[in-house]
Amino acid sequence: MVAQKQFLTTAYGGYLQQEVPSENIELTHVEKGSPAGELLRRYWQPIALTSELGEVPLGFRMFGEDLVVFRTTSGEYGILDRHCSHRGTSLEFGLPTENGLRCCYHGWLFGVDGRVLETPGDPPGSALKDRLFHGAYPAREYKGLIFGYFGPPASIPEFPLYDSYEYPGDKLVPYCITYPCNWLQVQENVMDPAHAVFLHTRVTFSHFSDTWGELPVMDFVETPTGMIYVTTRRWKDKVWVRSNDILLPNLAQVGHIWEDGQDAKPFARVGITRWTTPIDNTTCKVIGWRHFHPEVNPRGIGKEEECGVEKVDFYGQGVGKSFEERQRLPGDYDAIVSQRSIARHSLEHLTYCDKGVVMLRRLLRRDIRKIAAGEEVPTSTLRSGGLIPTYCHDTVLSVPQIAGIDDLELQEEIGRRVTEIILEGDHHTSDDRVAAVRNLLLEYEQSVVAQAAA
Repeated sequence: MVAQKQFLTTAYGGYLQQEVPSENIELTHVEKGSPAGELLRRYWQPIALTSELGEVPLGFRMFGEDLVVFRTTSGEYGILDRHCSHRGTSLEFGLPTENGLRCCYHGWLFGVDGRVLETPGDPPGSALKDRLFHGAYPAREYKGLIFGYFGPPASIPEFPLYDSYEYPGDKLVPYCITYPCNWLQVQENVMDPAHAVFLHTRVTFSHFSDTWGELPVMDFVETPTGMIYVTTRRWKDKVWVRSNDILLPNLAQVGHIWEDGQDAKPFARVGITRWTTPIDNTTCKVIGWRHFHPEVNPRGIGKEEECGVEKVDFYGQGVGKSFEERQRLPGDYDAIVSQRSIARHSLEHLTYCDKGVVMLRRLLRRDIRKIAAGEEVPTSTLRSGGLIPTYCHDTVLSVPQIAGIDDLELQEEIGRRVTEIILEGDHHTSDDRVAAVRNLLLEYEQSVVAQAAA
């Protein structure tokens, strides 16, 4: 654990502050051999939008390594160390062939698995290529994103398929945004519901809807895939329960961006699926999908055409406006990046509203130390219709205030019960899980309303 700095107790005491300490290396560093890096490498990670890769290789960085991704002329994807293992020429200038990537300098041909297929400058019969491999990582394409696996080759996991990837009537639109800061502070933002009250609503203007300005009753709950926050708010005669979902270590799901709590709905599903992928210790990329289905875009506010490379269709993401304009109307990007290139945990003064951040760090340390001890990567074994269940949702129940019952206590109880229905029970792994959850939520709503009428 990082020792927390004590508050100053002297006016104009800037001179008395300690020097800026080093970062929490266990959680923030991602280079090969680092604790967090070794955990993150054991999961499939998105590296680029499929649309970014044309007929020539695409250079990129991941975990501090310089790499290229390419597509063979037969359509297979590959990830290779950027510099040719013969003389170091960048394979960004390599030429894709039917079965690999050919270096422009001396014609060495590398297969997608790194196998050296040809060394055409050597004498006929040379066996050099038969015992050499170039650095390579597995790659695959899925729904507009290119993924890579960067861990030990003997431990390549199955590509996980979550239920939110196959939601009826949904359209997944890829996007990505680069952040010049450490990956963890970007990921932690998903488990900080209090910032939505202030940054997104009260401090400047309502980025989404005025409802977000109501300080919610908050809870944080572990799930089979990681954790969720549970925020419960009253808005007029409705109670809105929302959960963002962290799927460890660096995948996150977020609900409807412009939810306003006005219309009753049970278990409305995911609005954003996004990974925070480490480029190096001080740079990362948010990459994933915006979901477009009726539950998350009922009023047509979302704009598919505004999602893509370094852009997404809601406020405060990426550099965007001028620095002065961002000073006047800051967004997520500004609040996160300005914490330093790597946030210093020992300088923080954490409070009640930071419980989610604390829990996320604890769960990451738990899994980091499991990997270090030689244990297997933690994964959910649950399946619903062959897919891994997820827990992100917006649920709005028509529940008025009840005479004689403290409304904050009522909200807390509703949030707790809604979360139990979503996380627990035999229906959890049934093929019709979503329908079962919705039916149980409506039954619960009716029971609370009946209590109010009694």
